Order: sequence, then structure tokens, then C-alpha cells
Amino acid sequence: MIKAEELNFEKLGGLIPAVVSDAQTNQVLMLGFMNKEAFTKTIETKRVTFFSRSRNTLWTKGETSGNFLNFVDIKKDCDNDSLLVFARPEGPTCHLGAYSCFGFEKMNIAFLNQLSELIKERKKNLPENSYTTKLFKEGTNRIIQKVGEEAIETVIAATNRNKEEIVNETSDLIYHLLVMLAEQEIELDDVVSKLVERHDLKSK
Repeated sequence: MIKAEELNFEKLGGLIPAVVSDAQTNQVLMLGFMNKEAFTKTIETKRVTFFSRSRNTLWTKGETSGNFLNFVDIKKDCDNDSLLVFARPEGPTCHLGAYSCFGFEKMNIAFLNQLSELIKERKKNLPENSYTTKLFKEGTNRIIQKVGEEAIETVIAATNRNKEEIVNETSDLIYHLLVMLAEQEIELDDVVSKLVERHDLKSK
């Protein structure tokens, strides 16, 4: 973890810009300014805190709205005069009610990459007491069978128009598809790239 004395607060008269990014999606949420006190409080309380230039005081994001930014990690740039803060937002970040002050909409798709990497790690190390390990040990045919079973259950849920079950079964299907891709040594990015390619062709 970086320390306050490593940072150049003097360049902007005691302040340093801090860009906040969603730790899960890597999307930019907002820009604020920190002085040494705000930086220290952020680290200590695990709630992202800034220095308000208009009010000339510290303020913890969410202290009035309840939409806190829960601190995860922090990085400094090569000149030690800018910060990148990773946080988990509770509710919208923007005071106008949006997910991001820059107009981005939340994209949980980044989690699929994390899950895909975890599945590949399970395949490599085969840790005990893991369902994913169990699937890999049972082999290709069992993995393919599970994809088929989950696909059928998703279709049944959709036929019944049960939204909760559709979400549950689709989640199961996507997970088992990722296991199948890992078993076949196909990257999730290959599938996404194909979707992008098809979209680009249709756009022309």
C-alpha cells in the first residue's frame, strides 16, 4: 500500500486528483481531490474520502446519501501526483443518481472474465472440495452433458416465463459453458471477438 509521503501534494497546493474506478468492472465512477488527511482517512476507514474545495473540508462520499464508495485498492501514477482508487460502490455514484459521473452504465460483464480465469485456475490446480474440480475430473462427456442439462432447464424456465428461474438457470448454463470452454482450451475472448466481428459485419 502506498503511503502519503510518497505523493506529491504540493504540485496543486496540497491537493492531488483521485480518479475512482469500480473495482469489479474497472469503469470510471468519478473524479475528486484528496489532501493528506483525506488520503489517510480513506485508507483507515475503507471509505473513499475527498477534500471538498467548495466547502473547504473533508467529506466521505456517501455520508449524506448513503451511497458510499468502499475502498479496495489505490495506485499512484509515475509522477506521484495522481491517484487511481479502486472501490465497490454502494448505489449510484453521481449526485444525479447515475452509476457514474461520466455517464457510464454498470457493466458486470467484467466478472465473466474473472470467473473464466478462476475456472482455468481450477483446471490447472484441481483443488479439493471444488465442484469445478469435480467436473474436470469427471471428464469431457460429463461437462458437455451438464451444458445440455442446464440448457434444457433454461428453456423450461423460459417456457414457464418464470423470471427468477430464468436468471438462476441461465447463470448455471453460463457457468457450465465457461467450464466447457476451459476444458476445450478456448478463451472466452475468442467468443466475444466473434460476436464483435458479427456485429461489425452487420453494421457495414
